[in-house]
Amino acid sequence: MGKTLLKISVIYFMLGISFGLYMSLTHVFTLTSVHVHINLLGWMSLALIGVFYHLYPSLEKTGLAKWHFWLHNIGLPVMMIAIALAILGVGNIFFPIATAGGAATLIGIFCFGFNVLMNLDKRTA
Repeated sequence: MGKTLLKISVIYFMLGISFGLYMSLTHVFTLTSVHVHINLLGWMSLALIGVFYHLYPSLEKTGLAKWHFWLHNIGLPVMMIAIALAILGVGNIFFPIATAGGAATLIGIFCFGFNVLMNLDKRTA
């Protein structure tokens, strides 16, 4: 799972940087919050979590790790797309969809946090 998260994080990195360059070229910064969330929750967070799971392989074998993986990787794209559509004025329905995606991501991150707090000391060398 660690290597998979590292690969996913690199995809978010490429998307986030490309999005930032697009905003810079067009001088339209309306979707800055989407750019920031892609880089922070996609690139940085998933890369760091991937390193955790790679360094401590026993952590990735837990149910909490599996819940984190799926909640984070479903919630984040839902949140990013919905925020973009809401900001662009496509429809107010996208605000609660963004909130649902954000809640899924948050719960996933809490699964990761509890996993580390409860199981990091239990790892075997």
